[in-house]
Amino acid sequence: MSGPLDGVRILDLTSNFMGPYAALLLADAGADVCKVEAPSGDTTRGVGPRRNPGMSAIFLHLNRNKRSIVLDLKADAGRAALHRMVRDADVLMYSLRPAAMARLGLSYADVAALNPRLIYCGAFGFGQNGPYADRPAYDDLIQAAVGMPVLQARKSGPPDYVATAIADRVVGMAMSNAVTMALYRREKSGRGQEVQVPMFETFAHFVMGDHLYGKTFEPPLGETGYARMMNADRRPYATRDGYLGINVYTDRHWQRFFEVTGHPEMNDDPRFADIHGRTANIGELYAYLAEVLATRSTTEWVQILTEADIPAIPMNTPDSLIDDPHMKDVGFFIDEDHPSEGRIRSLGIAQTWSEDQPEIRHPAPRLGEHTVELLREYNFDADEIAGLIDSGAARTAGD
Repeated sequence: MSGPLDGVRILDLTSNFMGPYAALLLADAGADVCKVEAPSGDTTRGVGPRRNPGMSAIFLHLNRNKRSIVLDLKADAGRAALHRMVRDADVLMYSLRPAAMARLGLSYADVAALNPRLIYCGAFGFGQNGPYADRPAYDDLIQAAVGMPVLQARKSGPPDYVATAIADRVVGMAMSNAVTMALYRREKSGRGQEVQVPMFETFAHFVMGDHLYGKTFEPPLGETGYARMMNADRRPYATRDGYLGINVYTDRHWQRFFEVTGHPEMNDDPRFADIHGRTANIGELYAYLAEVLATRSTTEWVQILTEADIPAIPMNTPDSLIDDPHMKDVGFFIDEDHPSEGRIRSLGIAQTWSEDQPEIRHPAPRLGEHTVELLREYNFDADEIAGLIDSGAARTAGD
């Protein structure tokens, strides 16, 4: 056994970032993920640096512990093959719009008739009961739709996107959670079900938990937007020789900070004595932080603040993170040999389990690398497999 989801069979029809990230989390947890790709392959196969076509850096990090099968679902034989596979699967994941799935004969009604125990989970742009139901969606669009660029602008100028695919990754995590919850429910009920994970609503839930703020109340007790999060001075602070991440947050943190920075009298200032006052005057506090932290080196501040039990850490760059001593000791970055891509650096599994520890079982696959292997496992005989390949409805890595 390798991971808590060992034995769970997943048909993964997702592509790009969101769905593959969800499937990655499930694959890392031990699920047998069959990545069903179109003949052109997942879009991320071409995103980022690569040694060989179709094996980009982004794809490698999103698709380890999965096996790739190529089925042309626009061909009758390809759809029929997938329908057969559905009968023996536990989960079907998709990221197309539901209307597109229906056109492929892969709506929930279609697949539930073949396998009533199937968990059918889709992540797509918008909830199906609203006017945006049929619109396409990508990370940038969803960040814009929930107001994330406006929140960023309140810190730093013009509206701007977060510099990572945050909506895709957050919704991907929600999708993986939905699958595991549905699997748990099936263990109790014996029945599968359909689960929809709309990006717009899921990411709005993530963002507005902080930023509904004063408009939580009716009538409002203030505006939207958590002031501390949006303050322009909430950032890594420049020290004499670098930058420091610091979070002076609780009453005790601030009391100790005022003491170690030589201004204990600030503890008696009603503007700073409790969290309510500090929240209302957060700009002054952050300006004070910036002024004080510039007076010493990063190493000096880490020692002083750590001794005072105030949370602080030197700021890494993406490059220095690779060599971070903690990351080295926990083995987070792994150098390994990929069978087709040579020496690569991959990301470790962050969680530690006392039993059923997940592990990296195999690297990201070449397009169609496991087509024959997977069809055999889903009970296709040699003649049927040859027929699918000859017709072009299925393809292998050599095609």
